[in-house]
Amino acid sequence: MNDTSRVTIELLIEKQRVFFASGKTKDIGFKIEMLKKFKTAILKHEKSIAGAFWTDLHKSYEETYLTEIGIVLGEIDYHIKNVTKWSKSKRIRTPLVLQPSSSHIFFEPLGVSLIMAPWNYPFMLLMNAVVGAISSGCTAILKPSPYTPNVALAMEEMIAETFAPKYIAMVQGSRKVNEILLEQRFDFIFFTGSPQVGKVVMKAAAEFLTPVVLELGGKSPCIVEKDADIKVAARRIAFGKCINAGQTCIAPDYLLVHESVKDELLRLIGDNVNEMYGIDRENSPIFPHIVNEQTFDRLENLMKHGKIIFGGKADRTQKFIDFTIIDEIKPEYPILQEEIFGPILPVITFRETDEAILYVNSNEKPLAFYYFGRNKSARKMILATTSGGGCINDTLMHFVNHNLPFGGVGNSGLGKYHGKFSFLAFSNQRAIVTTPTWIDLPFKFAPFKYFKLIKKLL
Repeated sequence: MNDTSRVTIELLIEKQRVFFASGKTKDIGFKIEMLKKFKTAILKHEKSIAGAFWTDLHKSYEETYLTEIGIVLGEIDYHIKNVTKWSKSKRIRTPLVLQPSSSHIFFEPLGVSLIMAPWNYPFMLLMNAVVGAISSGCTAILKPSPYTPNVALAMEEMIAETFAPKYIAMVQGSRKVNEILLEQRFDFIFFTGSPQVGKVVMKAAAEFLTPVVLELGGKSPCIVEKDADIKVAARRIAFGKCINAGQTCIAPDYLLVHESVKDELLRLIGDNVNEMYGIDRENSPIFPHIVNEQTFDRLENLMKHGKIIFGGKADRTQKFIDFTIIDEIKPEYPILQEEIFGPILPVITFRETDEAILYVNSNEKPLAFYYFGRNKSARKMILATTSGGGCINDTLMHFVNHNLPFGGVGNSGLGKYHGKFSFLAFSNQRAIVTTPTWIDLPFKFAPFKYFKLIKKLL
C-alpha cells in the first residue's frame, strides 16, 4: 500500500475547504441524500468488505456483520430518521432581565474534519464517525490503519466510488502519513486509538486550537460479586472477551471475582467458550486471529506470568492465540500494567467489595466498567467508581444503544459520540440572542441609574 503524498493531502484539504465554504453540505436534503448514498454503497460492497476482514483478522462474515457493517447501517438509518430534527435551531428560555429578547441555539458544522481509525474495528470505527460528519454537514479526510490493509483498500474503493474527494476522501499509509496529517490545520479531529497516540494527536491539535474527540482505551474491569448469577455472568463474560479475539477497546480487560464464586465462575467461563467456539478454536471459522506478528509476540509475553488454568495455546504462524484464563496474578505483572487487547483474561480475587473498588480506583479511569451482582450493590459500585460507560450484568452492550453517548474519561478518552452525540460532536452549538428594536430599555446602559432594580432581577 503506497503512502499518500503530502502534496495530495494538502490539495485534498484545500478542495474540501472550498467545497465546505459553498454551504452545500449544510443543506438538509443534501445530508439525507448522502446518508442514503452511503448506505447503498455499504450494501453494494458488503461482500468485498467481509472478505477483507477474513483475510486480515480471520473474522467470520457473521461477526463482521454484527460488529462492523450492521452497526454502521443502523447508525445511518438512525441519522436519516432524525437529522432534520437535530439540524433545526432550538429555542431556549430567555431570563426576565433580557426580555423581550429571544434565545436560540443554532447547530452549524465545524468544517473540514480529520477522522483517524485503528485496526481492531477498522470499518465500524471509521465509518460510524463518517455518519456524524455527514449529518452535521462537515467534510472529511479519512485515515484508516495500515495494519488491516485489505479492509483499508476495500474501504478506499467504496469511498472513492461513492463520494467526490472534495467532500469525503480517504488517504492511506504509515505513521509518516499520520504525521503529515497532524501538521495540517483542520476544523475538527476525531481520533480512535491508544492513549499514547491520543496524546500525540492532542498536542498537534493544540497548535491550531483544533477541537478533538479522542476515543482511547484502557484496562476495563469486570467485577463479579458473590450474589451474582454466575451462569449468566460466565456466558456474557466469555462472549465479551472472545469477540474479535479480545481485540476490543471495551472488552473486559481483567476479572475481579469474589473468592467464594471464583472456581465455579472460571469453570463456567471455560465451558461457555468451548460451547460457543468449539474445542479446536485454532481451526474454527468463527474465532478471530491476532492482527499481526508484533501484536502476537506482545500477547505471548503477557502469558508468561501467572498460572494458566484454561487455554494457553499459541501459534505464531497462524497468528492464533486461544482464549486463555490466567490465575495467581500479582499487581506488578506486565499483564496488569498495560491494556491486554487480546483473548487473555487475568483473574484477581477479592473478599470485600471495598477491595475491588480500591483496586479499580487506583488505576487510570477505564473506558468501560462491568459489574455482575444485585442492582443495589451495583449502584454502590457505580457511585464509588468512574468510567466512560459500562454495563450491569452484561458486557459490551452499552456500545450498541444509539441513544447513549459513547466515549471515555480521563486517560480513556475525551468527548462522546453515537447517534445524536455524533451529530453534536461534529457541530458548533452557536448561541444567539435576538433583541427587537421597537423598544430600547435603558436598564443596561451607563451610567446604570437602575442598578438596584437590575441587581434584584439578576
